[in-house]
Amino acid sequence: MEESMEEEEGGSYEAMMDDQNHNNWEAAVEGFRQPPPPPPSIPAPARETPGGQLLAMPAVSVDRKGPKEGLPMGPPPPPPEANGVIMMLKSGDAASVAKAAPAPTPGSTININTSTSKFLMNVITIEDYKSTYWPKLDGAIDQLLTQSPGDYIPISYEQIYSCVYKCVCQQHSEQMYSDLIKKITNHLERVSKELQASPPDLYIERFNIALGQYMGALQSIVPLFIYMNKFYIETKLNRDLKDDLIKLFTEHVAEKHIYSLMPLLLEAQSTPFQVTPSTMANIVKGLYTLRPEWVQMAPTLFSKFIPNILPRAVESELSEYAAQDQKLQRELIQNGFTRGDQSRKRAGDELTYNSSSACASSRGYR
Repeated sequence: MEESMEEEEGGSYEAMMDDQNHNNWEAAVEGFRQPPPPPPSIPAPARETPGGQLLAMPAVSVDRKGPKEGLPMGPPPPPPEANGVIMMLKSGDAASVAKAAPAPTPGSTININTSTSKFLMNVITIEDYKSTYWPKLDGAIDQLLTQSPGDYIPISYEQIYSCVYKCVCQQHSEQMYSDLIKKITNHLERVSKELQASPPDLYIERFNIALGQYMGALQSIVPLFIYMNKFYIETKLNRDLKDDLIKLFTEHVAEKHIYSLMPLLLEAQSTPFQVTPSTMANIVKGLYTLRPEWVQMAPTLFSKFIPNILPRAVESELSEYAAQDQKLQRELIQNGFTRGDQSRKRAGDELTYNSSSACASSRGYR
């Protein structure tokens, strides 16, 4: 059995030898004593012939149970060529190594073009942005700007947030910021025209609605565009999105109506409860947020809703403060507001605003 295997393997070697080195190779093989070849389950070790050539045995299947006893162990053979021909290399000959190296098969190579095309498939072009992504943002902004406070809007905040994130990653921040400013500017110009057409008795209330609606919308719009704000507005423009949007309302609405609105607010202040206190507070605080310098137009009005507007009270002006309080009480009584049930009030508990009566009242409580 072993003799037949030697003859078959010797014949395969001779068939694959180069014609130019045929005689030298045969002489070298005859002068070199090789051990009996291992069974097919063990890979045959490579041997170096006296002529300095490397002989690689054909690759055979390996028995996973391990070699049998008595058989020699050796290093694994070099990989065969793609066509199954045994490689015969000269040691130290780099040219022959490169020539004998197997060519990569099409299935084993990495298709760079394919991976690049897959990446390019996720690219958002400017046409994709205008036709697909911005229309989604435009519709959501419309609903947020026109909703009433407390209303539920059937939009997917997750979808809008993801839309903004993808556009920022694809370098569309500048275009998106420009579209957002233009969108909100057009909305505020329409609001300003509607306020101009309002009658005086509804002017204050409608301004309050427009201001509250816009400030409420910013609480949703700014978080949705947080990625654009962080990676474009703050980084490249050195600004903040919320400040920019508040400035838009100041320029396109408040500045155009402040000189019509302030006289109506002062008139409403002189007539108690002509405008509800909540409406007055919202407007005055809103105007102060938009532009604090407007305090100078009516310091007394702003001081009623915002602390530390007027200078600190001094003792020399206490009588003046008392006179203002008395005037307010008389105005309330003239407009039909009573002081409530006074039957349970003790004698001497009436509020007075001069020092002597105040001292007498304080002595009466002792």
